[in-house]
Amino acid sequence: MKHLMTPLDFSVEELEKLFLLANDIERHPDKYAHDCDGKILATCFYEPSTRTRLSFESAMLRLGGQVLGFSDAASSSASKGESVSDTIRVISCFAHICAMRHHKEGAPMVAATKSTIPVINAGDGGHQHPTQTLTDLLTIRSMKGRLNNFTVGLCGDLKFGRTVHSLIHALIRYSGIRFIFISPEELRVPDYIIEELREKQIPFEEVIRLEDVMGSLDLLYMTRVQRERFFNEEDYVRLKDFYILDKKKMNLAKSDMLVLHPLPRVNEISVEIDNDPRAVYFKQVQYGVYVRMALILTLLGIR
Repeated sequence: MKHLMTPLDFSVEELEKLFLLANDIERHPDKYAHDCDGKILATCFYEPSTRTRLSFESAMLRLGGQVLGFSDAASSSASKGESVSDTIRVISCFAHICAMRHHKEGAPMVAATKSTIPVINAGDGGHQHPTQTLTDLLTIRSMKGRLNNFTVGLCGDLKFGRTVHSLIHALIRYSGIRFIFISPEELRVPDYIIEELREKQIPFEEVIRLEDVMGSLDLLYMTRVQRERFFNEEDYVRLKDFYILDKKKMNLAKSDMLVLHPLPRVNEISVEIDNDPRAVYFKQVQYGVYVRMALILTLLGIR
């Protein structure tokens, strides 16, 4: 039995097989419409979510399976003090596979050690978000035809952004990757990631102004400043609109640069660029369904 806690739980070769399966699902959805007949996915979300929870549910329903679960810790026995370990033991009696989001880092890993069904980390605090990373990689691969030789700009909340941390760890396994980290000093990439990049001799630079590097980027990954990760409102208000991607900045970019965003967005991407062909964040959402379908089939051993 295999779980997914971080993007590194799959080798590059396993990821390639997963992406090929996801692309085949995209082209031939009817072929997979009954692969999960009789199977049940449990979605255990201790933290709010729209895209991740609903995309998991959509993925399972498209495969012919069924879904149960909770979307708020207050509506589960966690509100009575039940531990994650006990919850997953109970869920294992009801379902064949579980997607878990939790505000505490490492909670899905704890669940995986006690579970008798595959557990997927759907986001744990500011730590990891592996299925968003699979979505990001599939989007890039599908639209660019490769996952190597890119200059990647990551902009916004790089300190607490679990999507950013997961994506960095995933991309450093591919050749020719160069990072440009764009953030205010208070939201810079954590030191442990910087140390890992230096150890592996992955080129990177840290800047504050987005305008200074737009022209050199192949991919721009925008993130929102996350209110829920701040300890005080004053710091959030001061930093929340630090970056706003608009037409003026897009005019500085390459004609084939892609703009990605894990969503939800607040003000960091102006709606005026939604129709720019380089803005692919809503296509990301669709790719997220395909890759989660492929992941469910893979972890259940069906495909």
